[in-house]
Amino acid sequence: MNDLLTPWQAHLSTVMEQRLALPQVPERLREAMHYTVFNGGKRIRPILVYLTAEALGKPAHHVDSIAAAIEMMHCYSLAHDDLPAMDDDDLRRGNPTVHIKFDEATAILAGDALQTLAFEQLVLDTGFTAAQKVTLVTQLAQAAGAAGMVAGQMIDMEGESREISAAELENMHRRKTGDLIAACLRMSACACAATDEQTQALEAFGYALGLAFQVQDDILDITGDQARIGKTAGSDITNNKTTFISAYGLEGATRHLQALFTSATEALTPLGQGAADLRRLAEFIVTRDH
Repeated sequence: MNDLLTPWQAHLSTVMEQRLALPQVPERLREAMHYTVFNGGKRIRPILVYLTAEALGKPAHHVDSIAAAIEMMHCYSLAHDDLPAMDDDDLRRGNPTVHIKFDEATAILAGDALQTLAFEQLVLDTGFTAAQKVTLVTQLAQAAGAAGMVAGQMIDMEGESREISAAELENMHRRKTGDLIAACLRMSACACAATDEQTQALEAFGYALGLAFQVQDDILDITGDQARIGKTAGSDITNNKTTFISAYGLEGATRHLQALFTSATEALTPLGQGAADLRRLAEFIVTRDH
């Protein structure tokens, strides 16, 4: 799978280095922003942006701003999720979290800066029409905002004090993870002038993939090697969190994962062979060991 991921990861690294070269930003804040973005990670979300463009016959540079915006938004959310007031994690991807590496206030400000910088990527891209910019900004705001990713985090926090149902669990992860993953495909489709049928297919793929990603995360929390997954194994159990394992059992969660994978790949039928790499990425997500 490295032959699929590595070239896109390298391409995105170049893009992000360029867009984080912000001489007017205070040095410590700039360092914290850079650390937040380059603190490991597989870059699944921006790669979805690129593979969608590929499936629709557009070059990578056409969606660089979308890929950068998505990754900035994702990394901001991780920096804030790890804070003592939220998940209170010391490790992220095997490295110190941003507030541990710097301090709590700097981690908050780095996240704030990345969130707003994400929207700047879309607005300042001269390759998009004014109408596309409005649509892209709206889609990202809705996916990441109070009814999307932030809502998912709120539901997650409220669920720490009680057991939640399987339906509530899926709703939480649809918002916390699925909305931003679906936005990767929807926004790239918008920029590449996809048809309504193609956009709907990509969006369905994204939501199924987002849930599959979380189910596999929950499985790895039980079965994974701590050195590989980059966090404390069994932390969900320790924190009394409702997971797909506690809701379905390990065998049931594994069956659910396979059903989501099937739904995701079948959703791509309208895109034909152009979506071959999207299918490969979906297979990687459900079989990964970290």
